[in-house]
Parts: sequence; C-alpha cells; structure tokens
Amino acid sequence: MSPWISAFRPRTLPLALASILTGAFLAAAAGQFDGEVVGLAALTTVLLQILSNLANDYGDSQNGADSVHRQGPQRAVQSGAITPAQMKRGMWICGLLALASGVALLWVALGAAGLGLFLAFLALGLAAIWAAVNYTAGSNPYGYTGFGDISVFLFFGVVGVCGTYFLQTRTLPLQVLLPAAALGCFATAVLNVNNIRDINSDVLAGKITIPVRLGPLHARRYHWLLLLLGLGCATVYVALTFNPGHSSPWKWLFLLSVPLFVFNAVQVWQRQESMQIDPLLKQMALSTLVFTLLFGVGQVLG
Repeated sequence: MSPWISAFRPRTLPLALASILTGAFLAAAAGQFDGEVVGLAALTTVLLQILSNLANDYGDSQNGADSVHRQGPQRAVQSGAITPAQMKRGMWICGLLALASGVALLWVALGAAGLGLFLAFLALGLAAIWAAVNYTAGSNPYGYTGFGDISVFLFFGVVGVCGTYFLQTRTLPLQVLLPAAALGCFATAVLNVNNIRDINSDVLAGKITIPVRLGPLHARRYHWLLLLLGLGCATVYVALTFNPGHSSPWKWLFLLSVPLFVFNAVQVWQRQESMQIDPLLKQMALSTLVFTLLFGVGQVLG
C-alpha cells in the first residue's frame, strides 16, 4: 500500500461520512433531500478527515506520541516513509482542497442571497480546518490536554448532522440535536478506543487524553457511558417524533445495531493488551456506520 494511502487512514473515513449521511437521511425524511449538497458535504468532510489524519501523523511524530513505545499501527512519518516536510505539504494541499470544496458547498446550498449565512458557515468551516490541524499538530495541540473528545463530539456530531440538515432544509428543529448528539457520542467512542489502546505510550509522551486522566478502568466505564448516551439520544428522538397514527415500526430499525455496540463495549472492557484493542477501533467505526444506515433508512421508511 502506498504510504500516502496508509497515511490517509481509509478505515476512519466511514466514520467521517456518518454524520453527513445522518443529516441527509433526516432531510430526506422531511422531503427536502438535495443530492448535490450532500455530495459536496461528503467530499468536504472526507478531505477534513484526511487532513486531520495527516496532521495527526505529523504532530504525534514531532511531539513524541509516535515512538517505539506505541503499540498501534506504525505511522508514515514515524517510519520514515514520508518526511515531515512532505507531510506538511500534504497537509497544505488537503487543507486548501477542503476549503475549496467547502466554499463550493456553501455556494450551491446558499448562493449569493444568503451572504450572512454563507459567512457564518465559512467561519465554521475555517474552525473545522483549524481543529483538524491543531488536534495534535501546532505549538499547543489541544489533543494533548484532553480536549479532543469535545472537538470530535462537536464536529463529527452536532456540526456534521445539523449543518448537513440545515443546508438542505434551511430549518433546524431542536429535536435534530438528538441524533446529532448520538453521532457525536459514537464518534467520541471511536476516539476513546484509540486512546485506551495508546494509553501507555501517551503517558510517556505527555499526551494527557481522557483515558490518561481517568485511568484504564474509568476510561472503559466512560466508553460504556458514551455508547449508552448515543443509543439513548436516538431512542428519545424516535419516541418524540413517532406518531402512532402515521409512523411505522420502521423508525425503530436502528435497534438492530445495538448488539454491535454491546459487543464493542464488552470487548473494550475485557481486552487489556493494546494490540488486542486495536481491531475494536475499526469495529466501532463500522458499527457507527451501520447504525447510521439503519437509523436513516428507518426515518425515511417510517
């Protein structure tokens, strides 16, 4: 595999798309699906995720988190497959592509008539680029002080779902925050699995993630909490929007994904070795995608 493809970390991309798909399904259920907007939102999100992955590869190698003590997959800069200078150029290219895609998205969705909204969303997009880069790169990466979970919850949940929904419908019912929060919890759980796996090497590197702060036992309890909150938010949303006279049981289709999350939580609780935990990262990301598809299809059919 090309070192650049590996550095893009393809297994993380389905998670990046989950919030966009959720916003798209919710808009479709409201009869206001816009394929062009969803396509550009998906492209922008994938580019932002790749930018974050490249910045993570670069930043962790520079700050010492990617060292001989790390038990996860070896990274491109750490291994020497890509030099730091090359990685920085890749970050610049990906950041500019994400910005161009985001501007195209806003122009298609809002046009010149929505200049105020255009500028507001542009500021949000620039904040997303900043967050993607400064998670582990930069002079004071916020991922090294335990704020990564908040960023992931906001951008992979609230911003992704609500932004995609709003750009199609020009409305934002308060209850949409519930599925957005569900996606945010699941995305944060993916990060938590990653950080539980790396807890020992992060301690040595001075990277103070939430699992480092909580310790291995409480980090696993936190993982259960994230999954329960995510499923709880989805359940409350369906209960609030279920109309006995008009809705169908399809709205509860997402419950078929519950065993996947239970499996992940149990395995994270039981497995102690870093290399045993690593496969659960992909399993959690794919579980989130399965939830997204089941939840979305249920909303459209229900």
